[in-house]
Amino acid sequence: MVSDPAQGPPAGVEDDEGDLLIVQVAPEAAGGRLDKTLADLVPELSRARIQALLAEGAVTREGAPVRDGSAKAQAGAYEILVPAVVSAEPAPQDLPLTVLFEDSHLIVIDKAAGMAVHPAPGTPDGTVVNALLHHCGASLSGIGGVARPGIVHRLDKDTSGVMVCAKTDAAHQGLSALFAAHDIDRAYVALTRGAPKPRKGTIESRLGRSAHDRKKMAVLRTGGREAVTHYEVTALFGPSDRPTAARVRCRLETGRTHQIRVHLASKGAPCLGDPIYGSGSPAGPVRAAMVEAGLTRQALHAAVLGFIHPITGEPLRFERALPADMDKLEGLLSAL
Repeated sequence: MVSDPAQGPPAGVEDDEGDLLIVQVAPEAAGGRLDKTLADLVPELSRARIQALLAEGAVTREGAPVRDGSAKAQAGAYEILVPAVVSAEPAPQDLPLTVLFEDSHLIVIDKAAGMAVHPAPGTPDGTVVNALLHHCGASLSGIGGVARPGIVHRLDKDTSGVMVCAKTDAAHQGLSALFAAHDIDRAYVALTRGAPKPRKGTIESRLGRSAHDRKKMAVLRTGGREAVTHYEVTALFGPSDRPTAARVRCRLETGRTHQIRVHLASKGAPCLGDPIYGSGSPAGPVRAAMVEAGLTRQALHAAVLGFIHPITGEPLRFERALPADMDKLEGLLSAL
């Protein structure tokens, strides 16, 4: 969206979260109420809708949420993330689902790579939500919202591994509280191009949408949200003095969008096969190993998920070995 009609049509991008509108407030338009100013610049959104999006934290400026509609509009760019319109009630689908644990309150699954968690533009069905609705029946409907029933956290579509979903409102609230308090044990395994230095450490940064590519997340100097990843290189592949690949174990303290992928890339060691953050080509032998292993996605696997059952108080911990593509790739890399 632009403030000067002569500059062209609204600017925006479409992603799996919805439509991201970039609204430019001209200096001469600054100073008025923010909600009214944005509504004037985005005629397809009512002032009430703008106010609701502000309250939800869906409006940001310089990477930081702006929630006060009565605040004065400032000159510059505002971003409005308009949630994607999806079916109010996703349809149950009989899809393969690997269940690791299930009781009347929650279900833990091993999500396959290539399976999106919930319906979104470009992925209307074939998701974890569709599979859960079939597996769990009507009891799941509406838990956490009809569009994403039972979902308390997400894995990227092409990331495999362990995730937990709620089957009751009480479990959803309890699990959401655990994630909000970072009281969840989450460990991931990544196969990376090269290896991060130092070989063990903690990456702390602010993460938000990239100013250069709005479909990507990026490390920001200001704005965004705090992100903390603890990592350790557990194996090096190729020459010991200049490894061409590595196995890296990451433990999440926060769970931001694309957090591990962005953080590893910021250390010069992106996940192998990452189509968004894997800038630069791996060494020839590594590329050949990826082809032989059939890796067609980022080499990232949610290996461990541990938490206290929010209803029973039972400590639960689940660990899953690497899926076939990553396991084969690791074996081939070990022979380099």
